[in-house]
Amino acid sequence: MTTRHSFPSPDDTTAFARALAPRLSPGDVILLSGPIGAGKTHFARSLIQARLAAAGLHEDVPSPTFTLVQTYDDGHGEIWHADLYRLTHPDEVEELGLIDAFSDAICLVEWPDRLGDLTPENALSLEFAATDTPGTRTMTATGPDRWLTLLSETLNA
Repeated sequence: MTTRHSFPSPDDTTAFARALAPRLSPGDVILLSGPIGAGKTHFARSLIQARLAAAGLHEDVPSPTFTLVQTYDDGHGEIWHADLYRLTHPDEVEELGLIDAFSDAICLVEWPDRLGDLTPENALSLEFAATDTPGTRTMTATGPDRWLTLLSETLNA
């Protein structure tokens, strides 16, 4: 199933990420796609910071473009933020340990096309895109019904 939503400003994207954050648990995988500048990292950073803040923690959340993976512990488990842009083959994903994290951590994966056949079937795919209106982004969500129900509840809360 697929659903589409528009965020009129970066603050709206942040609010959505913050509302979704407490609803996630280990084993949840969110695949973030879209062109450079579409809002993938902004969404991931907002979600991670919300989870950390709920645990009384504060950390800088840099883009993992050069490190490939950043991990965080919110007291309930690990959060993995991966940016696979620089990978050239799915075998490199296995070397990162990301496959094991899919079942044990909350995983946010930018440039998920690099996963190839390693893409988890139960993942939520969020595709972000800029619009002609400055600051406005659209998000197209695709995934199992469980995810789309969760998104609907989050967006309408």
